[in-house]
Amino acid sequence: MNNKQESDFSANISGVENPLRFGIIGAGARGAGSFGTMLRKHNGAVLAAFCDPNRLRAERAAARLEVSVNIYDDVRQMIACEKLDAVIITTPDCFHEENALAALESGVHVLIDKPLATTVHGCRNIIEAAEKSGKIVMIGFNLRHHPVLCKLKEVIDSGAAGRIFMIENREFYNGGRGYMARWNRFYGRSGGLWVHKGCHDFDVFQWLLGFPRPLRVGAFAQVSVLTPDNLPFTLRDGVRPGPRCHQCPYVEDCPDCVVVRDLKGGPWDDDAVAFDGIAKDECIYLSDKDTHDNGIAIVEYEGGIRASHLECFITPLNDRQYTVIGTRGQIEASLEQRQIIIRPRWGGEVITHQLPPNLGGHGGADPKLMKTFIEVLRGAQPNHTLLEHGMLATAVGQAAELSWRERRIVEVEELFR
Repeated sequence: MNNKQESDFSANISGVENPLRFGIIGAGARGAGSFGTMLRKHNGAVLAAFCDPNRLRAERAAARLEVSVNIYDDVRQMIACEKLDAVIITTPDCFHEENALAALESGVHVLIDKPLATTVHGCRNIIEAAEKSGKIVMIGFNLRHHPVLCKLKEVIDSGAAGRIFMIENREFYNGGRGYMARWNRFYGRSGGLWVHKGCHDFDVFQWLLGFPRPLRVGAFAQVSVLTPDNLPFTLRDGVRPGPRCHQCPYVEDCPDCVVVRDLKGGPWDDDAVAFDGIAKDECIYLSDKDTHDNGIAIVEYEGGIRASHLECFITPLNDRQYTVIGTRGQIEASLEQRQIIIRPRWGGEVITHQLPPNLGGHGGADPKLMKTFIEVLRGAQPNHTLLEHGMLATAVGQAAELSWRERRIVEVEELFR
C-alpha cells in the first residue's frame, strides 16, 4: 500500500492520542499483506502482535511489513500478554469458529474476515459466545464497502427499478485459479468455494434486497479444467511437472504458473511450508482438490425473489457483473468498469453512473472496511454487519455445497434444525 492510500485510510478517525491495540490471528496474505499493511502506519490503531501456529511464517510476515511485533501461537496468551482491544481473524476458514470463541471468551472485540464460519452450527456458536461476552463482532464483508455496490444499493433503494424480483451476478475471476494452489481447494478447510467465495455474493444479494430470508438453493458445480489431463503445455519425455510452481521444470512454459513474491526467506518458502504443508504455489492442475473451478447457484428468497450466482475461475476476466430486474426497470453494474446503468422498463432516458477510480485493496473496499470497524469500536457508528447476516450467507453457501454434492434442491431451513 502506498503512502497516499495509507493517508486516505487514516483520515478523519478519532483516537490518535489513544490508539486501539490490535492482534492479527493468521499471518497469511490476507492477515499480514492486507490488514497488517493497513494497520502498519495507522494513526488511530497499533498492530501489536501476530498469532499463528506457524511461528516462522508469522516472523517472516512481520519482517516483510517492517514492523516489530510479538509472535504467539496461542490466542488467549496473546490477548492476555498484549492487553488487546480487538483481534482480526484471517486464518483458514475452518479455524474461524475456534479462534472467535477463544477471543470472545478472553474479552476482546473481533473482526472475522468472511465467512463467519463454514457451517450454520459454527455460526450459531459464535453468535452465542458474542451474546455472552457483550463484545462487538463484525464480519469482513468488504464488498458492502465497495463504492460501486454502495451506489448500486442507493439506486435500488431509490426505487428506480421498482420492486425487485430478480437479481444475478456473474463473477469472472482470473485470480481464482490460484485457489487450487492454496488451502482453499480443500472442502474441509474452506467449507467449499460456495462458502469461502460465494458467501461474499450471497451476502451482497441479501444486503441489496433488504435481507429477505433465503428459502431454498440449487447449485451445479464441477472441476472442468484444472485437472492433470488439461496441462497447458507439452510434457517432455521423462520430465515430470510440479509439484510446486517454483520447483517445476516447466515454469517457463506454463501460462498459469503461480509466482509467489519474495519466496526465498519469505513467509511461503520451503522452510515455512514444511511446518504445516500450507503453500501458495501448488500446481493448480496436479494438486489434490475437492472444490470446483466453476459453478452456478440459484437461490429462492421469500417474497418471490430469485437470485443466481455464477462463479468461474477459468477466464481471462476479473469482474463482478450484476443485473437487477424490477417492475419498473433494469440495473446493470460492473465492478471492474466501475459503472452502473439504469434502463427504464418503458423507455425513457438510460442513466449511466461512472464512478471514479479508488485507492486500496478490492477496489477501495478494504480500507473502508477497516475504517468502519475502528469507528464501530470507537462508538462513532453502529455495526451494520450483524452476525445473523453472516450466518445467512454461510447458510446459503452451505446449502449450495450440499446441493451440488448431493444433487438435490436444499431447503435452507434444514440447516437450522
